[in-house]
Amino acid sequence: MSPPSSSNGKDSGTARVLGSGASGIAELLIFHPVDTVAKRLMSNKAKVSFSTLSPIVFRDAASAPVTAKFLSLFPGLGYAAGYKVAQRVYKFGGQPWFNDLINKHYKNNFTNTFGERKGKMMMQATAGSLTGIGEVVLLPLDALKIKRQVNPEAFRGRGFVRIFMEEGTTLYRGWGWTMARNAPGSFALFGASAVTKEYFLGVSDFSKATWTQNFIASIVGAVASITVAAPLDTVKTRIQNAHFERKVHGVTVIKDLIKNEGPTAFFKGLTPKILVVGPKLVFSYTLAQSLIPLFSKYV
Repeated sequence: MSPPSSSNGKDSGTARVLGSGASGIAELLIFHPVDTVAKRLMSNKAKVSFSTLSPIVFRDAASAPVTAKFLSLFPGLGYAAGYKVAQRVYKFGGQPWFNDLINKHYKNNFTNTFGERKGKMMMQATAGSLTGIGEVVLLPLDALKIKRQVNPEAFRGRGFVRIFMEEGTTLYRGWGWTMARNAPGSFALFGASAVTKEYFLGVSDFSKATWTQNFIASIVGAVASITVAAPLDTVKTRIQNAHFERKVHGVTVIKDLIKNEGPTAFFKGLTPKILVVGPKLVFSYTLAQSLIPLFSKYV
């Protein structure tokens, strides 16, 4: 999974792994509770009101003290840690590697088609899209994390190894929907970020962007990515949080969702996600962009 050093020699593969991995750990500790709230809202099929919000979000801890309520938002932390660190290492370390690959073999094609300036941004976005599609290999950890967050009964006291051996390919349930969500989502993330740097912040060499410039561009990219991917993310989440023995088809989820909850249900959980985009990217994208060059000086 670790990417090789970039073709221009700026960042080594080890530096990318260390920098992106550290950003994933920091992000996890702060944002796992918010992610749990978003997943539980997306998985809820009843109408949400002020009176029902607490039982939906806190489940059995709805009437517990504040401390117990907060701790109830950390289910599946072990799976979340494995998934988040692996995802950030792959996304933040892998996207530059795909971009290096495209630059090396297809730069002329992009330049001739889109022009030099737009071609550079399209290469960034395309590299992001390819990275997003490849994230499907991490789906088992994502599926287990979501199940622990919204459907812990499915575990029945089983550990990771036993579940993996018994459930096998069912942990890849929803892989098609995951790829369909990740491709445009990652394209929007890196593409919108590149557009912001190039056109609005005047950054021609993205590797020399300041912390503030990375922060601003990341917010724009993340808002675009989350909004574009929201409908398919809701479908993927509902497929994954079902019991292991129950096979749920994406088309069935879409039909039931539109029939029972209306089209706006595709965007359930969108507001909590967008609300954490700013600080989340401070601890993930911006931190990774700062640590990777730092680690490159030593490894």
